[in-house]
Amino acid sequence: MGEHAGGEGPVLSRSRLVRLRQEEADLRARVQPLLDEHGLLPEHWRILAVVDDHPGITMTSLATSAVVAAASLTRHVDRLVELALVVRRIDPADRRRAVLALSSRGADLAARLLAAEEGSDVGTTSAGLADVTGRA
Repeated sequence: MGEHAGGEGPVLSRSRLVRLRQEEADLRARVQPLLDEHGLLPEHWRILAVVDDHPGITMTSLATSAVVAAASLTRHVDRLVELALVVRRIDPADRRRAVLALSSRGADLAARLLAAEEGSDVGTTSAGLADVTGRA
């Protein structure tokens, strides 16, 4: 990486963590207007995205997968249930556990948020994340 010539905007770093945070900031900027429109937080989007990919997920798995603190997960899920974006049901295999799925409204919003993530620089973020994580 060369020296920064005083130009505007972020500069690239050799640090994977810095590049990952830059990618996160870019993604957040793309989805924030839609989150604001629905009164949602970035944590809500992570929950919706994971539940969209894994219908029937348990709360324990969701906390880890969505990188949301277990202590606040129930509050976030309660909000999504209240907004009719997520459906919570008793796990038929273990009645002590709840499993989650998106409602049709939640699936529609998740699709819109995913499209917003792609933004106008389609492929840029995916390429950036591949660079950061070392995965294609």
